[in-house]
Amino acid sequence: METGLSSSLVCVTGASGGIGRSVAAAFAAEGTRLALFAHAQAAQLEHWVREQDWREDAMVLQADVRRPRELEEGFRRVVARWGKPRVCVVNAGIWPSEELPLWRLDEERVLHTIDVNLLGAMWTARAFLRALALEEPAETPSGSSLILIGSTAGRFGEAGHSDYAVSKAALYGLLRSLKNELPRLDPQGRVNLVEPGWTDTPMAGDALDDDEAVRHITHTMALRQIARADDIAAAVVFLASPWLARHISGEVLTVAGGMEGRLLWRDEEIDPEQIRRTLRES
Repeated sequence: METGLSSSLVCVTGASGGIGRSVAAAFAAEGTRLALFAHAQAAQLEHWVREQDWREDAMVLQADVRRPRELEEGFRRVVARWGKPRVCVVNAGIWPSEELPLWRLDEERVLHTIDVNLLGAMWTARAFLRALALEEPAETPSGSSLILIGSTAGRFGEAGHSDYAVSKAALYGLLRSLKNELPRLDPQGRVNLVEPGWTDTPMAGDALDDDEAVRHITHTMALRQIARADDIAAAVVFLASPWLARHISGEVLTVAGGMEGRLLWRDEEIDPEQIRRTLRES
C-alpha cells in the first residue's frame, strides 16, 4: 500500500538504537531522505549507514537532546542541505536498568531520566517546529507529522522505574498540546504517539535474557510475545503517512501485544489463606 512518503525528508532522534535503526530502515524503504540524530554512538550509526544501499539519501548528525542548541544547529544543517523536514520521530530515550523504588532513587538518576526522555523530547519537537516556521527555504510541507515514542510504562506505571514512567507519561500532555499547535504552521500537520511495550532491543536485552522476567512480562499480554523493533517502526510509518493516517492526530497507538497491565506479584508471593483470613477478620 502506498504511503505517500516517497521523497519526504524524515528526521529521527535516537537513531543509533534498536528502534531508531528499524525506523530509519522502514522510512528508507519508502524512498525518503533521512536525517539521523545520535549522541554517544553517532560514529557507530555513521558506520551502519555507510553499509546501507540508501546511504546517499541519509545524513548523520551528532546532538545531545539535553542540549537545545545542538538540536537547533542540527536542524539548521538539515534545512540547509535538503530544505524543511516533513516528518520528525522523537525517539531518543533511556531506561535505567536498575530496579529501585522511589525512596531509594537519587536525584541524579531522576533528573537525568527526565532531562533525556521528557525535556529532550520537548527540545526536539521545538527544533522541528522552528524548522517548519522558517520563511525560507520553500513553503511549509503539507501533511507534516511529529511522532513521539512513549512507553506502556507511561500508561500502567512501572514499579522500580518511576522516573522512567513519569518521563513517558508526561508525553501525553505534550502530545495533546502540540496537536493543536502544529496546524498553525501546517493546516494538515499531525502529532501522534507510538507507545511500545516490551521490545527486543539492546536496551532491554538483559531483562529479556532472564526466563522469569520474560514470564513476568508476558503474563498480561494476549499475544504472549515480545515486540520486535520492526513492529514499532511499522506503526511509526503508518502514522507518518499523509495518505494512510491523514485524519489521525492527538492519538496514542499502543504496540504491546494486547497488554492489559502489570503483573505485580509472583505466585509464591500470594497466600490465598492469608487473603481469606483478612476478609474474615475485617
